[in-house]
Amino acid sequence: MKTNFLPALMLSLSAISSAAITAMPVFAQDQKAEQIHVRGSIVNYSGSTLTVKTREGASVDVTLADDFKLAGVAKAEVSDIKPGDFVGIASLPKEGGGDGALEVLIFPPAMKGAGEGSYGWDLKPDSSMTNATVADAVKGVDGRTVTVSYHGKEKKISIPDGTPVVTIAPATKDDLVAGAVVFVPAEKAAAGTIAHQVLVGRNGVVPPM
Repeated sequence: MKTNFLPALMLSLSAISSAAITAMPVFAQDQKAEQIHVRGSIVNYSGSTLTVKTREGASVDVTLADDFKLAGVAKAEVSDIKPGDFVGIASLPKEGGGDGALEVLIFPPAMKGAGEGSYGWDLKPDSSMTNATVADAVKGVDGRTVTVSYHGKEKKISIPDGTPVVTIAPATKDDLVAGAVVFVPAEKAAAGTIAHQVLVGRNGVVPPM
């Protein structure tokens, strides 16, 4: 099943901007090809090929589909998270119980409901991704704790001070320059690594997911 991560990432990676983004399935689940996430810095962008030096140090050539969607990420603040917002939070279980956030993506209103649920994620070992609606957000001494709801379930996630918080922003192919940091949901198939969407950091912001 393919999931629209951004609409406009996506509506659509969507997200991500009427002129920038229109609808793309970022957290796509496809049984026909292995789904991978390419995280790293652009080495070169030419034609339909994006060469990325991954965080692991390898160089990967990603073939971009003819209709690939492109979105940027913009810096946000934890104080921007309000009840009713739809967010994507990568988190890890805490020793004392509950989850602690690794990053937070505040989706544009048009993407509310995209990829709703909680599932395994590969940002770090044992991490999960929860796409859900903020039921409440309480400021504490060491950050903020949010209660999020999805499919009739609730989950409490603490957001320590310093946790990266971003939202979706417009981007163009001119942003695909050497050194820019990208997050690329892709398919690893016999023909190589193929992507239908790219998230690129702009103005020093790194896609934290």
